[in-house]
Amino acid sequence: QCLCSFTSSCPPSLCIDMFCCFMTCYVVRLLLFSALMIIVVSYNDISVFLSISSRKLHTPTNFLLLSLAVSDFSVGFVWVFLIFLIDGCWFLGADLCVFNAALSFVATSASIGTVVLISVDRYVAVCDPMHYQTKVTKNRANICIILCWVGSTVFQCLRLNNIVENPGQFDSCAGECTIYIHPVAEIVNVVLSFFIPVSIIVVLYVRVFIVAVSQAQAMRSHVTVVTLQSSLKVNRSELKAARALGVVVVVFLMCLTPFYLVSLTSGFGVKSVSSHVFAIGLFFFNSLLNPVIYAFLYPWFRKCVKCVFSLQILKSGSTWWSELT
Repeated sequence: QCLCSFTSSCPPSLCIDMFCCFMTCYVVRLLLFSALMIIVVSYNDISVFLSISSRKLHTPTNFLLLSLAVSDFSVGFVWVFLIFLIDGCWFLGADLCVFNAALSFVATSASIGTVVLISVDRYVAVCDPMHYQTKVTKNRANICIILCWVGSTVFQCLRLNNIVENPGQFDSCAGECTIYIHPVAEIVNVVLSFFIPVSIIVVLYVRVFIVAVSQAQAMRSHVTVVTLQSSLKVNRSELKAARALGVVVVVFLMCLTPFYLVSLTSGFGVKSVSSHVFAIGLFFFNSLLNPVIYAFLYPWFRKCVKCVFSLQILKSGSTWWSELT
């Protein structure tokens, strides 16, 4: 509908005004989307760089964060192509349209799967700390990460089988990037990529919160003299735990729910990516928030990010990196 709309007849003066308005809105949205894409890529670049550069950081949890950073980096890279779809125009050909769709679906699916793995990791660390070192090892974490990426790739390629075999067959005219997803594949995707992961994350984090609260109450009951100040400190710690877990669950649901609701209500057939820009944008925005929610919880990561942006890493004699290695 992009190039088709420009072929319709209209008065020259009206066309000029419409074109100027179109270009102004397009440039503004282009700048906003580009800025968001740069932020997503930059933050996840730093996450990847820090995770692979120091042996001290080679832990199962950080391997999961590395997988999350790679998937979110891929999502940020997809924004480069998604910018061309802001107003429904795609000038990069049918093959790149298929590549863009496949990469975005695989990256987001792997990101969701990694969030589930992180939830399992935190569940074992809090609920079974005595056996955490034996249950959660580097090899097991790497195997789970590989299975997550391979499974996401295979499933999404099967889901996009129609457009992979015949790119561009569902485009009504030149300049479109239209994808077709079979109704059954769409339902399976919503179940596997939304309902099941959300259920697992909510159940695990609720369990973690219950255990954390019970541990805090047990510690408080073993203290012989409990002052008002110590009681307030325990309550604050419980509130912080509740707030942290609430942010993780609420942000995840807020970013993913609109997209899957749109998927369920769009007729399960031919659909244009440009008609779901808001839902897709919010869906991808979760990739910007993931480094903030997870990686920024670590003080060393905040310190490293500060050193990177302040260019302290380029100064001779700087000791910030030696503290990690």
